[in-house]
Amino acid sequence: MTRRKLQRFLQNSIATNVIENGKPAYSTIKGNWKRDQFKNDNPIVLELACGKGEYTVGLAEKTPDRNFIGVDIKGDRIARGSQLAFQKGLNNVAFLRTDIQYLREFFEPGEVSEIWITFPDPQPRDKQEKHRLTHRRFLDIYTELLQPGGILHLKTDNAPFFEYSLETLPANGFTDLISTRDLYNSPMNNWHHGIKTKYEAMFFEKGFSINYLQCRRGNR
Repeated sequence: MTRRKLQRFLQNSIATNVIENGKPAYSTIKGNWKRDQFKNDNPIVLELACGKGEYTVGLAEKTPDRNFIGVDIKGDRIARGSQLAFQKGLNNVAFLRTDIQYLREFFEPGEVSEIWITFPDPQPRDKQEKHRLTHRRFLDIYTELLQPGGILHLKTDNAPFFEYSLETLPANGFTDLISTRDLYNSPMNNWHHGIKTKYEAMFFEKGFSINYLQCRRGNR
């Protein structure tokens, strides 16, 4: 393990905006995010597979009346987002280090108002389908954790994954789906608050179209 990684793990261990195994809140935060972490009653928004947390922090800056939680299993990545949030003085940002399949262990049903999935690994091979973040096994989790009418956003540059998601979301109870295959030249452009991650900016500059969809949790 490199010295840089060790330093980031140490930062996480003392960061008040990081929830991870070994900290008391790891086993008590479920249902208590607003009271124990954010000290307010604002809606909770998740960014799944948040990586370095650029998008989580960007959303928190744009909408200070909501609480944002970036979820990722890689501690050295979320350390960057954690420290960036501190640098910007943002109190409405937290990071949860866990695998997405275990989200039920950290959130009560209906505790989340929105979910963002931004540029996830498309898992392109057929045998990887169950690992796609819009596979039914994940959508069942989102349906449980989202409040009635809660919103799910997806941004990706991967066209096959986007087409796959356009099929699986309605098939698994998500409603009011609207989408575009060219976000930055669509009326929906302002819906993502103009935030670009480092890699999204690179994709966009190379001429890749950015796909975006928004839908709501159904009643199933």
